[in-house]
Amino acid sequence: MPVRNSSAQWKGDLAHGSGTMTLASKAYSGPYSFTSRFEEGTGTNPEELIAAAHAGCFSMAFSHLLAEAGYTPTSVETTASVHIDPADGGFAISRIALSAKATVPGIDNAQFEKIAETAKVNCSVSQALAAVDITLSAKLV
Repeated sequence: MPVRNSSAQWKGDLAHGSGTMTLASKAYSGPYSFTSRFEEGTGTNPEELIAAAHAGCFSMAFSHLLAEAGYTPTSVETTASVHIDPADGGFAISRIALSAKATVPGIDNAQFEKIAETAKVNCSVSQALAAVDITLSAKLV
């Protein structure tokens, strides 16, 4: 299996420095800073990239499990909200909220919710982040 890489460069101190994060694929390269991470400044931040990874992984895992159960999803859309809060003199990711909506012909709500929960637990990003409380709200549309 392939190994995925990204890199980051930081210049200066925490409060006044700045940096750049780059995906090895070159699909994204952009700035990040104290204000983009802990306030509402421009640029990205590690938590936003974690959220993108989690939303993408869950969507794929959910689609796969639906197909294995005999349902072909028309679409799966997921938003991951990564919460960062002050903790022990620094900051910590305190929780992640997944919110998904999917169009899946022929499935009932109970089966939909069961498969969604299984996808949340078995998605590789969920597994990597298991130390954090991960919640899921899944809606069949």
